Amino acid sequence: MILSLLGVGFVTAFLHAALPTHWLPFVLVGRAQRWSLARMLGAVTAAGLAHIATTAVVGGLIVAAGQAVDQWMSGLLPYLSATLLFLFGAFYLSRSLLRRPVPADGPPLEAVEPAGSHAAAFWGLVVLMAASPGEVLLPIYLSQAGEGLGVLAALTATFAVGTVAGMAVFTSAARAGWSVLRLERWARYEGAVLGGALILIGLLVVAHQL
Repeated sequence: MILSLLGVGFVTAFLHAALPTHWLPFVLVGRAQRWSLARMLGAVTAAGLAHIATTAVVGGLIVAAGQAVDQWMSGLLPYLSATLLFLFGAFYLSRSLLRRPVPADGPPLEAVEPAGSHAAAFWGLVVLMAASPGEVLLPIYLSQAGEGLGVLAALTATFAVGTVAGMAVFTSAARAGWSVLRLERWARYEGAVLGGALILIGLLVVAHQL
């Protein structure tokens, strides 16, 4: 059960990182600042870890609140978390089906002169990601509220690896010359796969209670 959860959690975090908000700013800023690939990936790693750190803090608060509620309504917490996972999954699936395709062609981005210091650009990206916790990962924390700190720590580490890996892959691909609009077109299907992964986690949570 735990290994299955961590595996699906990794896939969910990786796919969530395919959203353009998780890699497009790094491509644009890196190009504007004329960063090397190593420097750009350094910013990706720092920002991805900050993103998961704030997600873990918010997730911990949600877990604490969920456990307080569960004391009053015994046995409710797993089904509440499963319901949230189903709702998030249905939302991403429906949004993916209703979203219009993005044209695959578009003008190339032109290189510009650096707009500011490298340090300001670096920390701006880190703050940008830290200020936006991964809301799609939060119900997974709630689903494991009763499994102990060890499982929650392993889940956080898995999210961190999946998120940084996903951000690095898509940032590197865009920097290597892939059309940004092509990547956004691919991200259209990210919602469908992400929604399916969340629903699968919800099913695992319910199955664990039976």
